[in-house]
Amino acid sequence: MRIDELTSADRFYLSDGGLETFMIFDKGFDLPCFSAAALLDSDAGRAALTEYFERFAGLAKRACRGFVMDVPTWRAGAAWAGPLGLSLADTIAINARAVAFMQGIRTRLEDPGNPILLNGLVGPSGDAYAPEVELSGREALLIHAPQIQALGKAGVDMISAMTLTHAGEAIGIAQAAREIDIPVVISFTVETDGRLPSGQPLDAAIEEVDTATRATPLYFMVNCAHPDHFRDVLATGGAWITRIGGLRTNASRLSHAELDAAETLDDGDPQELGQLHADLFRLLPNLRVVGGCCGTDHRHVGCIAAQQAARAPA
Repeated sequence: MRIDELTSADRFYLSDGGLETFMIFDKGFDLPCFSAAALLDSDAGRAALTEYFERFAGLAKRACRGFVMDVPTWRAGAAWAGPLGLSLADTIAINARAVAFMQGIRTRLEDPGNPILLNGLVGPSGDAYAPEVELSGREALLIHAPQIQALGKAGVDMISAMTLTHAGEAIGIAQAAREIDIPVVISFTVETDGRLPSGQPLDAAIEEVDTATRATPLYFMVNCAHPDHFRDVLATGGAWITRIGGLRTNASRLSHAELDAAETLDDGDPQELGQLHADLFRLLPNLRVVGGCCGTDHRHVGCIAAQQAARAPA
């Protein structure tokens, strides 16, 4: 299976950067509800997606790394049908269209030495920075199962739930993925104190999800946070550290509240961001996937990849 290589000690993968922020601030697209799936509706949008992923896949190939290629469905779940002004059926159908489009890109770019995994993205049902409601596992399963089933049926290799804010939603997503026997990755966002937006410590959230789901997630990630926000948390150590297999960091040190209010993009310093990953690689023995999140692009991911390459030959 393609997914087997993702947990192999002999393979390291790159992902992309902050797709939505790049398309809004650098390319000038209007993404309703921050939904990159809207790009599928126009020739210009599809061309921009193609160019974007070609650049990152090329970066991975030059670095002799695999590539985890996201399907742009982070805001294409059932909870976003109303805000997007779509029917539930139309919203779920977007996922199949998105997978088919990305499969076409993968077919053109992949070769045996540089595998590309098609990653179906799932996002939180509410605000990714400040959840108004914390879902139970059962509530989250019912909300997310239609999208996860659509992505699985369309042929993704894996599911990744990104920028989750509390453990209950993560539990429901993991259970929904387990029901259709598709690998799932759970990625939490953290605030400047290293805790989830719910206030729960990162280690406690990971342990709660593993306990409730019998360790269903393939691995856990942290995304949409600057390394300075969670490095000290990782340094405390513990068995839970071995469950973190991916990172997609922000370039900016701003808090989520500050990022929400910002009218310009803070893209930080790509070289510094890469250098800051030296400690993260040292602290996370099972790290297999790295990339960027808000405010990052190919420059940042390239610097992170160079730091990883300096520590472990391809």
